Amino acid sequence: MSLFAMGFLLVILQPSTGQFPKACANTQSLLRKECCPPWDGDGSPCGELSNRGACQNILLSQAPLGPQFPFSGVDDREDWPSVFYNRTCKCKGNFMGFSCEECKFGFSGLNCTERRLRTRRNIFQLTNSEKDKFLAYLNLAKNTPSQDYVIATGTYTQMNNGTNPMFRNINVYDLFVWMHYYASRDTLLGGSDVWRDIDFAHEAPGFLPWHRVFLLLWEREIQKITGDENFTIPYWDWRDAEDCVVCTDEYMGGRHPTNPNLLSPASFFYSWQVICTRSEDYNSQQSLCNATSEGPILRNPGNNDKSRTPRLPSSAEVEFCLSLTQYESGSMDKMANYSFRNTLEGFADPRTAISNISQSGLHNALHIYMNGSMSQVQGSANDPIFILHHAFVDSIFERWLRRHRPMLEVYPAANAPIGHNRENYMVPFIPLYRNGEFFISSRELGYDYEYLQEPALDSFQEFLIPYLEQARQIWPWLVGAAVIGGIVTAVLSGLILACRKKRAGTAPEIQPLLTESEDYNNISYQSHF
Repeated sequence: MSLFAMGFLLVILQPSTGQFPKACANTQSLLRKECCPPWDGDGSPCGELSNRGACQNILLSQAPLGPQFPFSGVDDREDWPSVFYNRTCKCKGNFMGFSCEECKFGFSGLNCTERRLRTRRNIFQLTNSEKDKFLAYLNLAKNTPSQDYVIATGTYTQMNNGTNPMFRNINVYDLFVWMHYYASRDTLLGGSDVWRDIDFAHEAPGFLPWHRVFLLLWEREIQKITGDENFTIPYWDWRDAEDCVVCTDEYMGGRHPTNPNLLSPASFFYSWQVICTRSEDYNSQQSLCNATSEGPILRNPGNNDKSRTPRLPSSAEVEFCLSLTQYESGSMDKMANYSFRNTLEGFADPRTAISNISQSGLHNALHIYMNGSMSQVQGSANDPIFILHHAFVDSIFERWLRRHRPMLEVYPAANAPIGHNRENYMVPFIPLYRNGEFFISSRELGYDYEYLQEPALDSFQEFLIPYLEQARQIWPWLVGAAVIGGIVTAVLSGLILACRKKRAGTAPEIQPLLTESEDYNNISYQSHF
C-alpha cells in the first residue's frame, strides 16, 4: 500500500482550493485590497476576455448580527474578506474559482455546461482496492504542497496593514486543517486578552453549510491532485455502533499496543504530524497557528468522559432529530431549543431537543468519543476520521432538507451570531461562498449519498413525510371545519325543504320550474375555510 501511495506522489500537481491565493499574498494586492488573478486561459483578470468573470467590488451583508460578539473592528474575519480584499473575481454562469478557472460544484466540461452527479458511499461498502486507494489519496494530500494557496501566519495588523505580508506554504491536507482552525479560533484582543465566544463554523446556523463547502472543496482537491474525477468522500455510518469500527489498521488506524493514546505503528497514519492544536499557546502569544508540526495524532476511542458522552449516537436519536421542523430557533447559538441544527450539532439533547451544554450528542458525541485530536475543535480535522464523520453528518443534513423541503427564507437572514447570517461570506474561503447558497439539496451541488438512493420505498416515504406532518399540524382545524360544515349543511337543507313545501302550495302559474332530476338531488353544499 505504501508503494501505491508513493506512486501517486509522482502525479503532476494541480491547484488547490483554500484560503489566500498565492497570486494575492503580496504587498501590492494587500495594499490595493484586490484579489483578481489572471485566468491562465487568456491572461485576463478573472478570465474577463473569455466572459468567464470580472473583477468587482465585494457586496457585504448589512443585516444585523446577534449579541454574542460585542466588538467591532478587532478581528480580521469580521465582514470577511474585506480586511484583506474588497475586490475579487465575480464569476459568471457555471464558472467558479479565485480566477474563475473552475466549474461550479455539479458541473464539468470545457465550458462547464455538463451536469455531473457523483455518489458518496459507505466506507464499508468499498472494495479493498477502493479503500486502499482512498487511504493512499489521503497520504498523497498530506505530502503534496499546495500550488496555489498559502496560509496567513500573522494578523493584518501584524502584517503592518499589508506592507509586511506574513504567509507560508502548506500541504493540501494541512491546508484544510488550518482553515478549520482559522474559522474557529478565538479573537485576539491584545495583551493576553482573547474572546472565546466566537466561531465562524460552529455553534450557529452556518455549521452545516460551512462544513458542506469544506467537504466539497476537500473532495475537489483530491480529484485534482490525483486526476481521479470520479473520487468521492466515503462516510462512516456510526448509528448504533458499539465501538469505533473504523479504528483498525485496515481502515483509519488501530490502537498502539503499548500506548493507548497513539495509533498503531502498522497504521497508515502512524507517522502523521498534527498542526494547530495548541490554542492556549497561540492565545498567550497573540499569534496565529503557523502550521508547525506539533506531534502525532492522538486517539483513544471509548475512554472518554462517560458522564458527557456515554455512548455513540443511536438511530432513534437521529430519527428524532430529523423530525424537528425548525432549522434554527431562539438565540441561534448553542443555547437554541427545538433547533434541528443545534440538536444535530450536539448541544441539544437528541431525545428532547432542549439545549444541554453539559452533554454532547450526535455530531459532538463522535468528537468526544474519539478522546484525542478529534476532541479539540480547532485541531479536530487533523484526524482523518473527521472526513468520514462529517460526510455522514452532511448526509443527515441532506435527509432533513429532503424531508422538510425548506425555502431559502428558512435560513436566518439576520440576528445570527457573527458570520452566520444568510448573506455572510464563509470564513476563510476565497473564492467567496455565502451561507445561504449551500442551504440546498446536495443533488444541486453534484453529489448524493448511496444510502439515500435506495430503496425506492424509503424515498417515497421521505417524500410523504412533510405532507403528513402538515396534515398532523392542521388536523384540529380540519375537524372543526367538518363540524361547522355539517351544521351549515343541515341548516341549508332545512331551508330548502321549507321553501319547497311553501312553493308547492302556490298557484300553478307562478310555480318555479324545478324538477326532481338526478342532478338536482346530487347537489351538495361545501363550506370553505
